[in-house]
Amino acid sequence: MSEHSHKPTAAVIGGGPAGLMAAEQLAQGGVTVTVYDGMRSVGRKFLLAGRGGLNITHSEPFAQFVERYGRSQAYIEPLLTTFGPNDLRAWVHDLGIETFIGTSGRVFPAEMKAAPLLRAWLKRLRAYGVQFQMQHRWLGWHDDGALRFATPDGEKRVQADAVILALGGASWPKLGSDGGWVPLLQARGVDIAPLLPANCGFDVGWSNYFREKFAGSPVKTVELRHQDFHQRGEFVITETGVEGSLIYAASAGLRDAILANGRTTLILDLLPDRSEAQIAQSLAKPRGSRSMASHLQSRLRLKGVKTGLLREIVPADDFADPHKLAAAIKALPITLTAPRPLAEAISTAGGVTFAALDEALMLRALPGVFCAGEMLDWEAPTGGYLLTACFASGRAAGLGALDWVRRD
Repeated sequence: MSEHSHKPTAAVIGGGPAGLMAAEQLAQGGVTVTVYDGMRSVGRKFLLAGRGGLNITHSEPFAQFVERYGRSQAYIEPLLTTFGPNDLRAWVHDLGIETFIGTSGRVFPAEMKAAPLLRAWLKRLRAYGVQFQMQHRWLGWHDDGALRFATPDGEKRVQADAVILALGGASWPKLGSDGGWVPLLQARGVDIAPLLPANCGFDVGWSNYFREKFAGSPVKTVELRHQDFHQRGEFVITETGVEGSLIYAASAGLRDAILANGRTTLILDLLPDRSEAQIAQSLAKPRGSRSMASHLQSRLRLKGVKTGLLREIVPADDFADPHKLAAAIKALPITLTAPRPLAEAISTAGGVTFAALDEALMLRALPGVFCAGEMLDWEAPTGGYLLTACFASGRAAGLGALDWVRRD
């Protein structure tokens, strides 16, 4: 129990969804809570993620939903069992924010924006008595266990009965998540998996001609295959390579293969609704005086960036052979040489390992210190899965800390 309060105290470090959800659980339980954040305001990354439409969660069946967490499913599923997609939607509705399910099954606020939700949430937290200290960058601990913060007024010491760390990963560092917490925890014996880009783009090494002509072009309705991954969708050509939803969905396997082998090759089906035999038959028809580009467009409706990809990758002689060209259209190999830097990624893989935590998300090496959100070692594709697990882990850590201070 803190010397200066009759109520237990908690310091929540990090004002993203995980930290704020932890603060809510603690404050509802009668704990005096202060949220510390290094930025000038909370929820910076949350707000930016909502600019194009805040994808809160996904409406697919729970068994399918939890499979999206891949190798981390065994650790994330228990958190989602107690606070899953439907619970999150109900929580959002309780804030006075209506939601709807889009055509893809993704769940959005009615207004599509993050700001109204965050405003309503902060109003509720302040009503619970939660205090906020901005521009407080966490520096670790003093020898006596006090928390250290760098502030505009110099270094500050804080004592708390429980600490929630919700410091994010290392993607989008300008918004506050820069991975600066890694050495602070490693120095205390906490096991941390290396931070890696997740939901990221990849370098290809296009020719100057292709890059100048097609950078920024969307590649629509294709099928991507890589190892066990097999999915239809779309992506975007960039100056350095590829990015976009279909690439992000495959990014964990693509990244790990590059880390293991130095490079990897994905396979694209440019016309997933036609068989190779049908394509070859269409290509075998005489083209007369028409150019190959006109032939591809009239026979297969292939044009623009898809034709550009064929020209970039397929040997020129293969265009004269309908069977070889059909095979390339159905299985176009694109070799990726590197993931884009972590600072450009949507999210982060790696972080505090689950072996370093107990079931309440408390650090085994640091009793009374709990971790939540993206700084834990898990990853998921975009589509609402990232936010859902951040909320769920924040809630679990908050409840774990509440139980801790009550027992203490």
